[in-house]
Amino acid sequence: MKVLIAMSGGVDSSVAALLLKQQGYDVVGGSMAIYQTESAVEDSRKIAKKLGIPFHVFDFREVFKKRVMKYFVDEYLAGRTPNPCVVCNKEIKFDALLDEVFNLGAEYIATGHYAQIEERDGRYLLKRGKGGVKDQTYFLYRLGQDQLSRILFPIGQMDKDEVRRIAKENDLFVADKEDSQEVCFVDDNDYVGFIERFSKRRMPRGKFVDSRGNVLGEHSGVYNYTIGQRKGLGVSSNRPLFVIEIDVERNVVVLGDDEDTLGSRLVAKDVNWIMFDDLEKDMRVTAKIRSGAKETFCTIKPVKGGRVEVLFDTPQRAITPGQSVVFYDNDYVVGGGVIE
Repeated sequence: MKVLIAMSGGVDSSVAALLLKQQGYDVVGGSMAIYQTESAVEDSRKIAKKLGIPFHVFDFREVFKKRVMKYFVDEYLAGRTPNPCVVCNKEIKFDALLDEVFNLGAEYIATGHYAQIEERDGRYLLKRGKGGVKDQTYFLYRLGQDQLSRILFPIGQMDKDEVRRIAKENDLFVADKEDSQEVCFVDDNDYVGFIERFSKRRMPRGKFVDSRGNVLGEHSGVYNYTIGQRKGLGVSSNRPLFVIEIDVERNVVVLGDDEDTLGSRLVAKDVNWIMFDDLEKDMRVTAKIRSGAKETFCTIKPVKGGRVEVLFDTPQRAITPGQSVVFYDNDYVVGGGVIE
């Protein structure tokens, strides 16, 4: 059985490729040329050569620019905080790259994600990886049934230490390579510089105001801020101030107290369900409002337009438009959507 393993040049995908070969699959390595990934591609090529598997490079620079980078910039310019990794997984790794699986005559695509897929009564479920803090199901909630039916996660039942141990035992030079951090296409984490270069525009300066409209200072462009932000505001005050609202139309950033960042309700759009086709009635679940957030109990309710209302048992800090909220039933992903 032929499998295309998506290779990023890191230890996770390298060990995933190794395990697939050891399990008897006909493995083909593939890397995506998306944005300044030459070193990653070369590391992947070296690993593929060591493992004795064919290797391909797929030029996705244009589709990545249109589907991921443009989305990232447009969201910030609209005063929202995007999650490009979620979009990249759906649109690039498991859409554009999945097309190459068929072109190569393969049956499956594999990656080094810490997640698991389980089939139950003809439906494919997304389950947490056993890697503890490395569980990556939050970033995969937008996958559909057709995609899930063709994906393999070879390291889904391992933790990071075990993956690194296997890499060392098999003399893979990426064994101690650090994990990639932040957004891969933003150099030095300079979001503002990237947004301005990509959009060829600069957002005008505007006013910081409080909830009553009193002017507190001047901001340097709405894309510099995100809900819940405290540091880097440059506003003098005798108490800590936090971003509680970004109003692009009025070009103002609203500041408030810590308690103003708390909320017990949100509405999400662009919802994708994994455990079932649609949410037909209220359901008790746990939810994460960002990848690093603590999971909390809530009730989800279907609302008009295919959206979902989320009512939290305890107030959540900095519910941020543009971020994803992902729902869980124990270890299984129920679904998720984009916070509206």
